[in-house]
Parts: sequence; C-alpha cells; structure tokens
Amino acid sequence: MHTIIHPLKPASRFDTTDTRPTADSRKPHYDCTELADAVALSVFLPNVEPIGVEFTVRGPDLILTARKRHIVRVNWRAAHLESAEHDYELHLRLGRGLDYDALRAEIDGDLLRVVIPKRMTTAEELRAVAA
Repeated sequence: MHTIIHPLKPASRFDTTDTRPTADSRKPHYDCTELADAVALSVFLPNVEPIGVEFTVRGPDLILTARKRHIVRVNWRAAHLESAEHDYELHLRLGRGLDYDALRAEIDGDLLRVVIPKRMTTAEELRAVAA
C-alpha cells in the first residue's frame, strides 16, 4: 500500500529552513569558544579579502559568507579546481542571548576572528544602572 503525504504539510514538526551551505559554497574550518561575557569564533578563510566577508543574522542564526578571490587560470578545468574555488558559507545557531549589533571582527592573513558579546540579562542591566 502506498502512503500519500500532502505537499503542504511539513515532513517534520521542526523548522524546515535549510541551514546547510549552498551547492556553490563550502563550509570553512572554524572553532567556537564561549567566554564569560562573549562568544569567540576563529574561522580559517584562505584566499579571502576583508571586503569579501559578510555577516547576516536571522533570529538565533549567524550566517557568515566569505567570497574568495577568483583567479582565472588557463587550465582551470584540467586542474579540477571547480570545488576548490567555491566561496565559504558558515551557518551557526548561536542563540538569541548575544548582542549581534556589537559584533567585532578582524582578519589577519587567512584567520578571521569574531567576538560577539553576550546580552545583559535584566538583573545585570539593573546592577549596571544602579552602579
């Protein structure tokens, strides 16, 4: 017997947004560290210039897009460089407890360092105002 699944109903009860990199991009190597008052990211992005780095925030998700320098080579098809020349795309669900507006980023060579401070809770805000 065949089962028919109505196309308008989601296949799962979870969010169906796709957080994987697109086919034209690849996921970079990264390290995420939680500090006392911030979250620190280190992302390895070879052949990326600072102007090619872009951050997007969608709810609790941080999306990092880094466009590589594209060097045109005469024999690029023979060298099989199609996948090596893809841009980088990193999707991270870091939560809503971070202050994405205060994000600080710096790139040094091939390493991008990002620091996102944590938001103050209401008790911390009251202590800061009272001080």
